Amino acid sequence: MKKFVVATTKEIPPGARKLVHVKGRPIAVFNIKGEYFGLFDRCPHLGGSLCRGKLTGLVQSKKPGEYQYSREGEILRCPWHGWEFDVRTGQSYCDPERIKVRSYPVDVAEGRELVEGPYIAETVPVSVENDYVVIEL
Repeated sequence: MKKFVVATTKEIPPGARKLVHVKGRPIAVFNIKGEYFGLFDRCPHLGGSLCRGKLTGLVQSKKPGEYQYSREGEILRCPWHGWEFDVRTGQSYCDPERIKVRSYPVDVAEGRELVEGPYIAETVPVSVENDYVVIEL
């Protein structure tokens, strides 16, 4: 699997997101409390941009009148019709047996750790001699 550089960590601070395109695919990259996650930027319902959705938490109830709020900032709500997805897995909470958004692994790596590309630009030796820039051919 090839890796693609899509941003610096400064471009996507905690709580932020960025829409990127990789090999023609729109991918929403989220920083949730220092962890990075990628989701295909199309809601499977009607195609709304998930990158524009609201991050919220998970509301659960064991019995009527009793509610628990958890996972703040980890549940993404589609901006068009409110369908909810787990940012970590892409799983839907509207119809969890059938609906899921494709998720992509996202890593943070030092620039020197990235894989070198297949192309190499031709270089020319350059030096400085007595205040003159010299190119050797």
